[in-house]
Amino acid sequence: MGKLYDRLNQDIRFNEGLNGCMNCGVCTAICPAAEFYHYDPRVICDTVQSKDEKQIEALLRSETIWYCGECMSCKTRCPRNNTPGFVIMALRKLSQELGYFTDSEKGRQQFAIKRAIGENILRTGYCIHPDIVSPQMHPEQGPVWDWISRNTPEILEKMGFNYKQDGVGGLRTISPEVLNEINQIFEVTGCKTMFDTIERHSKHKADELGIEISPEGIGNEYFMNVYTENNGTHNV
Repeated sequence: MGKLYDRLNQDIRFNEGLNGCMNCGVCTAICPAAEFYHYDPRVICDTVQSKDEKQIEALLRSETIWYCGECMSCKTRCPRNNTPGFVIMALRKLSQELGYFTDSEKGRQQFAIKRAIGENILRTGYCIHPDIVSPQMHPEQGPVWDWISRNTPEILEKMGFNYKQDGVGGLRTISPEVLNEINQIFEVTGCKTMFDTIERHSKHKADELGIEISPEGIGNEYFMNVYTENNGTHNV
């Protein structure tokens, strides 16, 4: 066995997700991502099961492992009780740890997710908050969202939200005590370590590409590059 397979084998999700693929292809037949992307969970399970180090490394550096939407349709249909979605989780984690995610366009988006969503959880207690979905960054939301963003307090008050206020209710201000607890959870579970790892490898890639990257925030060239880049080769 090689070192990459051994490291995958230490991930409980890998152990739970790959009992023994017989290459039937049912997972691919049911997979929504396979309809739109160059993505085949059957091939991924077969590749990992081969324990071929070069092929596993190629997977870790590829776009492929970032196409899965983790809907777990594969789990519901596999006759051997495999869960390719779990295998993908393990592959993604190892790709992040080794920095291989920066070799692919979709992989580099981990930096944008970490900066825009991960840090927002630690700062506000919310994964997605209306305040961070700006019309400039999300033009796909259209003119309705542009109007909502300009009238957020009044609209949310009419809908019964406790927007940015103390107390209970949706979109309330999260107390410092709760935010501290969230930060502690991220610390003890290794999430902050993973955040640091993503930052370190992303900084190395930005330097390699000669692109400006700031120590924090989304107002930098590298963030916008990974946020908007699309080479047009992902779809079937």
